[in-house]
Amino acid sequence: MSSFRFLDRITGLFVAVLIISNIASVKIVTVGPFTFDGGTLLFPLAYIFGDVLTEVYGFRAGRRVIWTGFAALALLVVTLALVDRLPPESTAFTAVLGQAPRIALASLIAYWAGEFTNSIVLARMKVATGGRWLWTRTIGSTLVGQAVDTTVFVVVAFYGVLPDGDVTAILISNYVFKVAVETALTPLTYAVVTALKRAEGVDAFDRDTDFNPLVLQ
Repeated sequence: MSSFRFLDRITGLFVAVLIISNIASVKIVTVGPFTFDGGTLLFPLAYIFGDVLTEVYGFRAGRRVIWTGFAALALLVVTLALVDRLPPESTAFTAVLGQAPRIALASLIAYWAGEFTNSIVLARMKVATGGRWLWTRTIGSTLVGQAVDTTVFVVVAFYGVLPDGDVTAILISNYVFKVAVETALTPLTYAVVTALKRAEGVDAFDRDTDFNPLVLQ
């Protein structure tokens, strides 16, 4: 990984997107017919980064970056929870940054499950297609990965807390919005992937890769 020119920068941007979207997710917003948490405005970029990482550098590199993002998210959650509980009490801090343990747990589980699903699906589709038709695997992996991510987050965070109708509306809105954004940005993904493959001189194929997300090699 150290020989790649742009991998560290992509990792940094990826982690920044995760942290910012996680903080923004504490507010539920409405845009036209869609109702979703605020983090949804930015979070689709995390999946685009995930697609680029796996497509260019391979699943092993993507796996390390996903775990890096998970560690950063966990540190954020623990830090905010600790600061929120330290005296003196601050209702302003709690209102803006104090995250309920349930939402924090939902964010961590959904991110981990969704990102790894997305990466594995893309890597396997790349081998199956012989590296052709990039759009089929960026969109295909998004459809599956976002289904896992969105369902896990909404159910763990809101089921039993909000009315069932609201939970369903948030789930559908989140999923449709995220998939629509990532699909619309497919030309940008193509451009970034093409430029990185040329600049880095690499186009990884995961033919004999161990896809166990717990293996960090």
